[in-house]
Amino acid sequence: MTLRRQLLLVCLLTLVLPWAGCQFIRETESALREGQQQMLAGTAQAIADALAQFQGEFPHRPGDMVQTSAVYGHPLATPPLVDGYFVDWAMGEDSLVPLRGDDTTARYATGVYRGYVYIYVDVADVIVHYAQSDDATHHNSDRVELVTDDGQGTAVTFTFAPEAPGNLVALRRAGGESAVESRISAHWQDTANGYQLEARIPRPLLGEFVGLIVTDVVDPLQPATRTATFDGQSPGVLVSASPILESVAAGYVQPGLRLIVTDTAGWRLAEAGNLTLQAAANSATSGWMRMVYDALLESGADAALAEPDPTGREQQHYTRLALQGDVATSWFRSQRSGRAVVAVAQPVWAGNVQAGVVVLQQGTDAILSLTNRALMRLMNITIIATLVVAAALLGYASWLSFRIRRLSSAALQALDGDRVHADLPSTGAADEIGDLSRSFSSVLKQLGEYNEYLRTLASKLSHEMRTPLTIVMSSLENLEHESLSEESAQYTARARSGALRLQKILTAMSEASRVEELIENAEPERFDINAVLDATASAYADAWQDRRISFTGAGSEVLVDGSPELIVQMLDKLVDNAVDFSAPGDAIAIRLTTADQIAVLSVTNPGPPLPARMRSQLFDSMVSVRGEESDRHLGLGLYIARLIAVGHGGTIHAVDVEGGVTFEVRLPANHSRIQDIP
Repeated sequence: MTLRRQLLLVCLLTLVLPWAGCQFIRETESALREGQQQMLAGTAQAIADALAQFQGEFPHRPGDMVQTSAVYGHPLATPPLVDGYFVDWAMGEDSLVPLRGDDTTARYATGVYRGYVYIYVDVADVIVHYAQSDDATHHNSDRVELVTDDGQGTAVTFTFAPEAPGNLVALRRAGGESAVESRISAHWQDTANGYQLEARIPRPLLGEFVGLIVTDVVDPLQPATRTATFDGQSPGVLVSASPILESVAAGYVQPGLRLIVTDTAGWRLAEAGNLTLQAAANSATSGWMRMVYDALLESGADAALAEPDPTGREQQHYTRLALQGDVATSWFRSQRSGRAVVAVAQPVWAGNVQAGVVVLQQGTDAILSLTNRALMRLMNITIIATLVVAAALLGYASWLSFRIRRLSSAALQALDGDRVHADLPSTGAADEIGDLSRSFSSVLKQLGEYNEYLRTLASKLSHEMRTPLTIVMSSLENLEHESLSEESAQYTARARSGALRLQKILTAMSEASRVEELIENAEPERFDINAVLDATASAYADAWQDRRISFTGAGSEVLVDGSPELIVQMLDKLVDNAVDFSAPGDAIAIRLTTADQIAVLSVTNPGPPLPARMRSQLFDSMVSVRGEESDRHLGLGLYIARLIAVGHGGTIHAVDVEGGVTFEVRLPANHSRIQDIP
């Protein structure tokens, strides 16, 4: 893994900071919400104690009766127009209570405004059968019946059976007597799926219990099977809001609070206040911030569940707990709107008897706004800090990578031919890279000094050993003129032979030094290498008559820039090497070709393949590979050949071929005069 990627991973660790900040914000929001719940619980307790003195406004009825059969009269802010439509009731469709019979489906709603009770019934009916003028009992027509009592235990039924759509009068039946009730206003409105009935009834006409009966006549000609009736599970208690409790509750609420009072069955007796004071506090929050907010903060039930039940009966879990005599709290949060609500349900006790429940709700918009702003600031600061840290670390990693790459490149280029360059970048830096650069420079300096010593060793040895060797040679020559025994003469001959060999080595070492000087000081000239090699190859054939030396030229002029004497000297070393590794009668092939503006000189001789372990050192100074005498001993022929090839801007290398070895020299040639050999 690169240094840049490692530092990038380190940069990612900075994300721990925003995570810790988000956890802190989450805990802060939870603590603030719990504090708000405790405050609401105390307020709800005080309100419940104050409402306990209005015990008479909490109707005391058997719980089973109220829970299983009741009709709730919704408090209406304005009186609806009795026209058979529900749109002016200022209530949602979910306020309609469904009634289901055998073949009929009906929904109804009951409202209360001042001294009147309003009833709306929506019936799905394929065919509506209207009443006939001669049918006083209305048994053969579709109808809606309102069942109640007169307060004396006598059942009273108000029948709504029109002869046609529009306004109609209600027929009152009680104790076997029937009469038109003119105090009731009603309207029958046909619809595409059935009909709608709306009626306004003075409150004194209704008793404590109220029920609805919807009758659908299937076939007027068959009275025995003509109806499908739903009676609303028998008449139930008419429950409505208490004006006194509503007035008292309105005095306790503050902006941003909602107060709901219920009886022991959960039916709503009073409602005051609303939660819309700070509803716009979070409206400016962007969509992505809302998503982040929802993901980080604790989730709750949907805020829509905190709204008053449209049926009039509060059935939330915390309300049910309060109806059992326990104080309960809950909170809601809408992910779509961001709205949050804290709710507390407190029982109302009249002595040792529970009279009802007080539900107090408050929006947590202030808390959400606070945490939202904190979260937004945290996210902004985190993003900026992360980007700055990432950019700084990335820049620092790039700077370090650049310094290391530059040091690596300089180290690779420190060996320039036979020269060693000890000057490396960053040697003046005071950090670890500077220490590494200085260490490399010190090592390279020592290596350069050692390499320079080796490079000049040949000339130094040649200079220092020439005089002693001359003395030895002259002494041996003088000794040969003396009378020696046969054994002494043998030793003298061997010493003279060794001295001659040593003299050749010194001559080669001197030659290598002279070649280096010639390459540095010679003025290049342009010459035809093809003609030079052709003349030289002929001389080789005369010099080594026991070898079959041949030359194949390029077929035309091949001009190169350099020294023809040095080129000939290079060829001498290659041919001499070929002769050494070949046997009498072997063929040695010299060939000159051109390709891509390069003159290629090759010398091929039969012989053993090149040893793999020596290939990298074959052209080094004083290294040679010879027969069985020794794996390695002093040799300068191929080293001189490499010096000349490199000095002319070319290269030299050796490759194994079938049955022998080829030494190939590649030299740059003149563009215009090169003719490729097919």
